[in-house]
Amino acid sequence: MGSSHNHAPGHGHSHDHAPASFDRAFAVGVALNTVFVAVEAAAGLWYGSMALVADAGHNLSDVLSLLIAWGASAAARKPPSERFTYGLKSSSILAALANASLLLVALGAIAIETVRRLFDPAPVEPGAVMIVAGIGIVINTATALMFMRGRKDDLNIRGAYLHMAADAAVSAGVVVAGILIALTGWLWIDPVASLLIVAVIAAGTWGLLKDSVKMSLLAVPDTIHMPEVRSALLKQPGVAAIHDLHVWPMSTTETALTAHLVMPQGHPGDAFLHDLAHRLDHDFGIHHSTFQVELSAEAGCVLEDSGRV
Repeated sequence: MGSSHNHAPGHGHSHDHAPASFDRAFAVGVALNTVFVAVEAAAGLWYGSMALVADAGHNLSDVLSLLIAWGASAAARKPPSERFTYGLKSSSILAALANASLLLVALGAIAIETVRRLFDPAPVEPGAVMIVAGIGIVINTATALMFMRGRKDDLNIRGAYLHMAADAAVSAGVVVAGILIALTGWLWIDPVASLLIVAVIAAGTWGLLKDSVKMSLLAVPDTIHMPEVRSALLKQPGVAAIHDLHVWPMSTTETALTAHLVMPQGHPGDAFLHDLAHRLDHDFGIHHSTFQVELSAEAGCVLEDSGRV
């Protein structure tokens, strides 16, 4: 039997799978949001707005989330070593999971205090609330735009983008609450708005948490359909059977595959394996393919019929 590991070269499209650098976006986002958190929290406490305090708490968790995502993004670009042979690419998965968990904890604490305020409403200065929240819309929208181009390709960047986009929407909600309080004088609108903010953010966080947990458990990415991958491999000339087929995320941007190919006519040569790796990259976004060629299924394989795929 033989073994081959292949990476396809570029043929009309990019095969540079190193995560893009968003260092500038992270630096600007952290700086802007840190200043805004301090201003918003102080204003919320001074003017008695639980909606502002809720938003400030969420923004604080976002600052921590940006720092975690930033660190993971930098770590993912480090080269492999003798100890970490894949490098630190999977740190981006851990960062996405940590960010989702951190956000849910922050939301729980905010919800508890908001419920207390719902039964004991405090005076609110709607004009000041609207001004501070308006500043938040500008800052969070600007930060979200800096992460927009990477949100579809990297779960870690998507987490940062969703945090900022959600913040902009939340700040808009606070402005609306301020307007309603000014028009009606109903103080309960502020804690109700805060609860709505918590619900909206929790709903948005669920997708990020679910995806990061699946990646942590090495689940096949949602964009890859395993029966189609298996069918594509079986259609290759000379391939009689396949076993021990595995696909898993190496990071939030890279996917790997290993498979045993039963090829009775003999080893097909490097060109065949090279082209097959290129096809998997082009058709399925599988960037790292490793194949083991077996000449006969009758000889048996220690991994076949042992509960493995």
